[in-house]
Amino acid sequence: MKAVGLTQYLPIEDPAALQDLSIAPPGTPQGRDLLVRVHAVSVNPVDTKQRAPRAQQEDPPRVLGYDAAGVVEAVGPDVTAFAAGDEVYYAGDVTRPGCNAQYQWVDERLVGRKPTTLDFAEAAALPLTTLTAWELLFQRMPLHFDDSRHRGQHLLIIGGAGGVGSIAIQLARHAGFTVIATASREETRAWCLQMGAGHVIDHRQPLAAQLQALGIAQVQVALNLADTDHYWETLGELLAPQGHVGLIVEPRGPLRIGDPYKAKCIGIHWEFMFARARFQTGDMIEQHRILSRAASLIDAGELRTTAHTHLGTINAANLREAHRRLEAGDVIGKLVLSGWA
Repeated sequence: MKAVGLTQYLPIEDPAALQDLSIAPPGTPQGRDLLVRVHAVSVNPVDTKQRAPRAQQEDPPRVLGYDAAGVVEAVGPDVTAFAAGDEVYYAGDVTRPGCNAQYQWVDERLVGRKPTTLDFAEAAALPLTTLTAWELLFQRMPLHFDDSRHRGQHLLIIGGAGGVGSIAIQLARHAGFTVIATASREETRAWCLQMGAGHVIDHRQPLAAQLQALGIAQVQVALNLADTDHYWETLGELLAPQGHVGLIVEPRGPLRIGDPYKAKCIGIHWEFMFARARFQTGDMIEQHRILSRAASLIDAGELRTTAHTHLGTINAANLREAHRRLEAGDVIGKLVLSGWA
């Protein structure tokens, strides 16, 4: 089968960083695995981090990719939720071969039925970021998706135009928050407003003054999706007592978690959506439930895809371009690829 993978960990400018491959198909699924024929994929910063240059060789080649939509070809003997022919979407498991291949095994507990109103590329943009934002907001934090207790509260998202920010804006707004997103360019500002942000401020300028200009003295919740270290002290000042901060980016150095965080009893919440699969937690099925709920919300018109740029078919050259753009740091929403030439 066709696939894109690596044997060395190289800078993305090197044509050998990602290569077109012909590898053996996965074979018959076992246990709770589905065999999925991949129709479309999306690319995330985790792909670039997994590919980052280091002195290591891979034999056989390693296949990356952690956002996909496709069709179930076969199911393992313990599968209960899916059958051959079902259209699905998922992020998968970072400890197993990824979705940059024509066929992939994936545990059914990590998979949802594809939204019927989206094509495969539009659906592939969503799983990793939707799981990240949903788990962070409604499982790591004591927030609630379906009630009105957040009405009148403010939620700040640093990095609103990125993949996680784009869906987090929608989820937080649905939960009743007034969302303030940060963006520094006209096109990213427009994207955040399109996703449903109530206000957009510039993260390159002091945040407190911009919030004060909007009549907002403090925020109840902040998601730092961009630079944990840079905004740490600022968010400690901006968060209201008993507020919450959500983090997804590993800090470069130690974080001081004393005052004002201690004095205000601010909750600090980490999210890594691969944790459930990596550690085979007893609640892995939660990811199936989240993706299924999200699909229903999308089909009802309450959420929308975050796909922004289609880079063509799934091949090494197009995936290298996706990695290059992500590493440059100017991607809006999600980059998607679909079909095999």
